[in-house]
Amino acid sequence: GGAPQSGGGGAKQGARKVAWVLVDGLGDVGIPELGGRTPLQAARVPALDALAAAGLSGLMDPVAPGGACGSDTAHLSLLGYEPRGLYRGRGAFESLGAGLRVDTGDIGFKCNFATLCEATGVVVARRADRHFEAEGPVLCRALDGLRLPGFPELEVRVRYATEHRCGVVVSGPGLSDQISGTDPLRDGLPLLHPHALDPADADAVHTARVVEALSEEMTKVLKGHPVNADRARAGQPPANVVLLRGCGGRLKVPPFSERHGLRACMVAPTKIIAGVGMTLGIDVLPCPGATGDYHSDLSAKARVIAAALAESGPDGSYDLGFLHVKAIDDAGHDGNLALKIRLLEVVDTMVLQLVKHLWRQQREQGGAEYVLCLTGDHSTPAGFG
Repeated sequence: GGAPQSGGGGAKQGARKVAWVLVDGLGDVGIPELGGRTPLQAARVPALDALAAAGLSGLMDPVAPGGACGSDTAHLSLLGYEPRGLYRGRGAFESLGAGLRVDTGDIGFKCNFATLCEATGVVVARRADRHFEAEGPVLCRALDGLRLPGFPELEVRVRYATEHRCGVVVSGPGLSDQISGTDPLRDGLPLLHPHALDPADADAVHTARVVEALSEEMTKVLKGHPVNADRARAGQPPANVVLLRGCGGRLKVPPFSERHGLRACMVAPTKIIAGVGMTLGIDVLPCPGATGDYHSDLSAKARVIAAALAESGPDGSYDLGFLHVKAIDDAGHDGNLALKIRLLEVVDTMVLQLVKHLWRQQREQGGAEYVLCLTGDHSTPAGFG
């Protein structure tokens, strides 16, 4: 019982430190072919079973009962920041995490490289290719610095994120994040035209025109890019449109350390979660091998978080280490039930490794006790994608 105490100059006797593992998209529903069990019930997860048996377990609504939430709003709420009345879209998070500067007055987007049928204007596939690590950075460099006809005062910056995603930031006067995007949110639907959420908002009406021009210019660049010529020769769908989604400006909030009295770090190669951490003043730690996708080195994540909680520096050691796992969510979005089950078993192995690291540190160094928390953020049922 009791709240963790600040680490200060290191591991003080009686201090508690928190290792927090968040499995993105953890929740699911009972599935007939699993005898009504969820993937988590069907998976072989002895470490998680042991934690559930020996620890405190509960069920919570990350934001509010009955309210479905995305990873960003769920993470804000779980980290102690009420998203209702605060949240302004996920675009700034993705852009920050991708390494772009987002200043007050800028607008950011979380974007997909997607496939558009030019004849019909229909988005055939919202992900041109999940394995886009080679082509994505090349296309982002071609789009970075794009000039918009009719809007010479605006600057466009583009940076690759992970998989099929990139961050896009537009800077200049008179911009508003109170607009819709171009993403239809489902395959087989027309590319959307951005519009002001309030037609009486002149800045939003202006920004919708800007984003329409941005979408058109990006498509022109992508249509003629050698990457797409190569993809066509290989029989692959083109990445000929950027879906501009989640328009948002940078949030101004009290830092996590001030709000909770805890010095926190995170391992989160998924850019949107890294961007949430950066917004809250949480240190985002480098972790070689952690990629934020199916191929991420989860063992490396466990080592980095454990070491961060053990080490002492000039500013003291960390009180809370946050470890984000994205692959489970990807498997749910891809509708891959078998993979979701298998990845849950990989997470179980990682959690056991993390426990061993923390146990060894506690025995060898003494001082702090470690509290292990494991949770999801929202459900991504594999049967629905």
